[in-house]
Amino acid sequence: MFKVRGVVLPEREERTFWIDGDRLRTDPVPGGELIIDGGWVLPGLVDVHTHPGSTDTPEDPFDEEVLRKHLVDHREAGVLLIRTPGTAARLPDWVETDPDLPRVRSAGRWLATPNRFVKGYGREVTEEELVAAAVEEATAASGWCKIHADWGFDYPPLPFDILSEVVKAVHAIGGRVATHCQTAQGTRNAVLAGVDSLEHGWFLDEELIDHMVRNGTAFVPTLTVFQDKIAEVREREDSPRRDWALKGCEGTLDTVRAAVDAGVTILAGTDSYPCGTIATEVDWLIRGGMSPEAAIGGASWTARSWLGLPGLVDGAPADLVVYDTDPTLDPRVLAHPSAIILRGRVHRSRPA
Repeated sequence: MFKVRGVVLPEREERTFWIDGDRLRTDPVPGGELIIDGGWVLPGLVDVHTHPGSTDTPEDPFDEEVLRKHLVDHREAGVLLIRTPGTAARLPDWVETDPDLPRVRSAGRWLATPNRFVKGYGREVTEEELVAAAVEEATAASGWCKIHADWGFDYPPLPFDILSEVVKAVHAIGGRVATHCQTAQGTRNAVLAGVDSLEHGWFLDEELIDHMVRNGTAFVPTLTVFQDKIAEVREREDSPRRDWALKGCEGTLDTVRAAVDAGVTILAGTDSYPCGTIATEVDWLIRGGMSPEAAIGGASWTARSWLGLPGLVDGAPADLVVYDTDPTLDPRVLAHPSAIILRGRVHRSRPA
């Protein structure tokens, strides 16, 4: 039993929390050393699009040691909850039970139909098999499945009717659907099919944004991975593929601005290595027009609520990060938490 006191975001109220096992308590509990006194207290950070355990090389086998390292890297950055929308293999049981690792919401294996993903990654099925496979992955994982609605500019996207059937079937079992979208038609099909999260969302037509608001479709633009590639893409030899990739990368910030204006739920996901770079994604979301508080919320309290976990309330998981200064005033500090508490265990702390 110990205590933490500080100013809570987003409420901006000074509060004291008692850490009782792996739970937060807001009512006084006898005893408990005050180990953190002061600072800005946030619900643990969240990365809603990351692929721990995988690498950029399809030939590499899924490696549990790499998985553990990636998860520790997330934790050391204050990321205490992740959603992994697709991995090369289903995650081992120890991911859920190890008290030193972030909480995980898994979408099982990537699901792709022929020619709509890199060979060797994930699980390839036929279009006829996709609905049943989506239900299977969602059931075996954390209720999520991940579908590739398209892949590249030179192959047709997954047909709208099939994607709609996937959404209906997964929703019928209480699951949720994430979709990879990097073409105009693939993105359109996903939004109109009513998917739960639009990943990347290249070439999103602004007229579709109202559909996202009505359907509650969240937008995970994964800005960092694309903004970092723009210079490299510009140097490529002229080709239709180069033009498609450049236009897609360059258009993401404008898409985020339009989604911000419409009130779409926008969440932070890195989709890149090394793991634990969520602060960089928050910075890009701010450049895309989100207020610092909204962008940080997309990597903390908003994302946790969206994934079904409470914030800093009585009985909530004891997952929190503390900063010496207000990260909404200086978002750069997000990369440098002064204290990290995961599942009631202290992984970093400055003296009270």
